Amino acid sequence: MLYWLTELSDGGDFFNLFRYITFRAGGAFLTALIFGFVFGPTLINVLRRRQGKGQPIREDGPQGHFVKAGTPTMGGLLILSAVLFSTLVWARWDNHFVWLVLFVTMTFGAIGFADDYAKVSKQNTDGVSGRVRLLLGFVIAGIAGFWASQVHPDQLANQLALPIFKDTLINMGFFFVPFAMIVIVGSANAVNLTDGLDGLAIMPVMIAAGTLGVIAYAVGRVDFTEYLDVHYVPGTGEILIFSAALFGGGLGFLWYNAPPAAVFMGDTGSLALGGALGAIAVATKHELVLGIVGGLFVVEALSVIIQVLYFKRTGKRVFLMAPIHHHYEKKGWAEPQIVIRFWIISLILAMIGLATLKVR
Repeated sequence: MLYWLTELSDGGDFFNLFRYITFRAGGAFLTALIFGFVFGPTLINVLRRRQGKGQPIREDGPQGHFVKAGTPTMGGLLILSAVLFSTLVWARWDNHFVWLVLFVTMTFGAIGFADDYAKVSKQNTDGVSGRVRLLLGFVIAGIAGFWASQVHPDQLANQLALPIFKDTLINMGFFFVPFAMIVIVGSANAVNLTDGLDGLAIMPVMIAAGTLGVIAYAVGRVDFTEYLDVHYVPGTGEILIFSAALFGGGLGFLWYNAPPAAVFMGDTGSLALGGALGAIAVATKHELVLGIVGGLFVVEALSVIIQVLYFKRTGKRVFLMAPIHHHYEKKGWAEPQIVIRFWIISLILAMIGLATLKVR
């Protein structure tokens, strides 16, 4: 919205700063961060009063989690509100990619909100049916995938770009949209599975969002793409503003989610943020790089898949408990130890993901 201030510029004054994506990204970060600090306490108090007993705790979960009983959920509302407000204030409204990512984020957030509401109102861990959530998620992701295929340049539409390999594209044709659906829905549910300990999911999400934001900015500038030998996707640079807002909103939320958490993000936050990462990857043609940058989420999801399939086949378990962060809890690792080590892994994977921009 503030981009219109550039119309008041003569090219050498303060208003000219609003032309620069990096300046507006900084503004988006600070706006979302301040939003979280200002409205966080009020939202948490409202959620605590409305929810009473808070988020239901799994009876078959680690025993240490029962001390968290009464903690309110749906804290993702704070992140999503900060991201939406900040992005609308600082991003250009004529950019298709910004609206695409916002669409996925907010609609997946709505699915998560319905699931959280069902859990809290029934006071059990059974929310919206998993099949219903997947169906709605695939519908939303299908719209996003088709949308992306329409706004990508002709030479990139329906193409899969391979990291590291220079100028290599695979024409997926009709299958691009189903592929995009799997990326977005898979990302959303992988982050959802990771959200099991205080602060565990939000920091890796912020790291991944920041990394993808840098990639979006790079592939949206023709001079950077020529230097890095990556595919140029005009318009994606504005996604950096969304990513910066997510980083700021995530920090504001982490202030209250740090152990011991005053609020959980719930499915409202985890599904929305995971969907956002998938949407950014599809928009920037870096779907495979998301698997590296978000490798922690991939491992969390795979641990559940492996556990379920192996148990059905043999009646035995590979892990003491899935997702894998609960396995380490069962092994006696302290919660902060697991969380911080997973943060470190996320940061390492982000650096590897960024390296794919230059390794060609």
